[in-house]
Amino acid sequence: MSGSAAPRVLLSRSVLLQNAQRLLAPAGGVVDLRHDAYGHGLDEVAPIVVEAGATAVQVGSEDEARRLRASGIPVSTDASADVDVHELFGIPDAGGAAPGMPVMSLHGRVLSTKPLHAGEAVSYGYTHRASRDTRVALVTGGYAQGILRALGNRARVQIAEQTHPIVGRIAMDVCVVDLEGADAAVDTPVTYFGGSGAMRDALAQWASATGLTALEMAVVIGSNGERSWQA
Repeated sequence: MSGSAAPRVLLSRSVLLQNAQRLLAPAGGVVDLRHDAYGHGLDEVAPIVVEAGATAVQVGSEDEARRLRASGIPVSTDASADVDVHELFGIPDAGGAAPGMPVMSLHGRVLSTKPLHAGEAVSYGYTHRASRDTRVALVTGGYAQGILRALGNRARVQIAEQTHPIVGRIAMDVCVVDLEGADAAVDTPVTYFGGSGAMRDALAQWASATGLTALEMAVVIGSNGERSWQA
């Protein structure tokens, strides 16, 4: 899949800075940034949390430690972390709560739409058949980018101001969304999770559907998507 067609992992510097400042004030502390800062990008996250008051960052390898130290970042490979990574990154915990604002959000776009008549099925395996005439959208994002197959027929996305269900099996790079009587222009943005709107805490529902934790999914998605930082 070309870069222009892949879903985008957007990361907010201002949200991360605010979360970190709240957690580290007033005395600072060690911040756990293992697993590539839990999918958020170690090299980008480390300077931000140090700016917010971290006294050191915890990493998973000596290679990472050497690289950060060369940039002037204080590093520890064995100290215990002082802040909860769920709160730092705004990722739902085991109870489904996300105390901080989410730093990461996942976005696709509409590739095409088509009518789907009652009784017709979508995607391979035909796990979903329309109960009435509707219109569906093919959108970017599939299991190759961490949108797990278990989410087919069990998760929703936001298109414009409304949320709509993913229907049928999720393919490698795309999935199908039932527009439920609405329509959407090609290239209309699609939000899977994160942000400040309806999908803010959607990773909690994903965790229930897949059996994985929200943190585990963030690591996979952040590692496989096209990451870009915003102010």
